Amino acid sequence: MNPSEVEVRALTGPALEAALDGVAALRIAVFRDWPYLYDGNLEYERAYLKTYRDNPGALLVGAFHQGRLVGASTSTLMEDHAEAFSAPFRALNIPLSNILYGAESVLLPEYRGIGLGHRFIDLREDHARAHHRAYVAFCSVKRPENHPAKPAHARSNDAFWQGRGYQPLPGVLAEFSWKDLGDTEETVKPLQFWMRKL
Repeated sequence: MNPSEVEVRALTGPALEAALDGVAALRIAVFRDWPYLYDGNLEYERAYLKTYRDNPGALLVGAFHQGRLVGASTSTLMEDHAEAFSAPFRALNIPLSNILYGAESVLLPEYRGIGLGHRFIDLREDHARAHHRAYVAFCSVKRPENHPAKPAHARSNDAFWQGRGYQPLPGVLAEFSWKDLGDTEETVKPLQFWMRKL
């Protein structure tokens, strides 16, 4: 895939709202894979994504190929996101009003490895600066190394994130519940926070 064929745009307001069903479909598709193993559905996704639709500080970075949304990265002001994600930061003595929370970044497999992840981060960090945020934070699920669903050649994004200046915050974890593929009930998962000072 030639990266010049993919248009990456920062969307807010009505343009963001128009793309949300595409984001929902991407989240369901991408998060089915390791390490999230998420058994998603459109009804839940639409309810979740209201966080962005109704928030003037929200950002959606969309990657479009021939008019189709193939990747997305969302962000909100930390104080506007779910309490489960902002609460762990209260112990760090960093005001929530200084942090942009980077929620999901999802990209279809055939579009990976061509630099789109860097564009997502660039535009997310631009948005943080525009809102006078000194930090950008996000989190990623922690799975046991011996998890039975872990692929033999699983690769984490840790090196990519560290290359962009992000570091895990020791002991700063969130907990969130979702239903794994093959399960009948939701279970709580720990998520590790990462952060960078801009």
